[in-house]
Amino acid sequence: MDKIVKLPNEELRRKSRKVRKLDATIRKLIKTLKETLKEQRALGVAAPQVGVPQRVIVVDLALDGSGSEIIALVNPQIVAAEGEAQETEGCLSVPGQSYRVTRHERVTVRGIDEAGRGMELSADGLLARVMQHEIDHLDGTLIADRGTPIAKTSLLGDV
Repeated sequence: MDKIVKLPNEELRRKSRKVRKLDATIRKLIKTLKETLKEQRALGVAAPQVGVPQRVIVVDLALDGSGSEIIALVNPQIVAAEGEAQETEGCLSVPGQSYRVTRHERVTVRGIDEAGRGMELSADGLLARVMQHEIDHLDGTLIADRGTPIAKTSLLGDV
């Protein structure tokens, strides 16, 4: 099993590459992400967190960490967003830390499923938050970047 990439590893700050072809390598990556999500009992995980700078995420739609309703999204992008809510978030790549993060309350995400079909998913509440969190990883953004100024200072020093 791949280890989770953690701060201060600079790989987490790199923008991930768009997937050009849903081939065996990407399918293997999706399998690794699903296994990692289940093993970590996480709600979501992004390819950069396992050391692969590709635009792929997996999310547990059950939102209970059981890995029972996992979907994979390739090249996900937020196409609509509304509302605003602030909640506490944690991250596998920033272990032992949590931050108050402001995100959209509702989002619509478009991407490609693991069968190669286009899909669009509307989400609100916790699922919307998880989707935004994982897509942030694809852009090299971490919760400390979006967290309260106190959280930023505690992790990154004076910003």
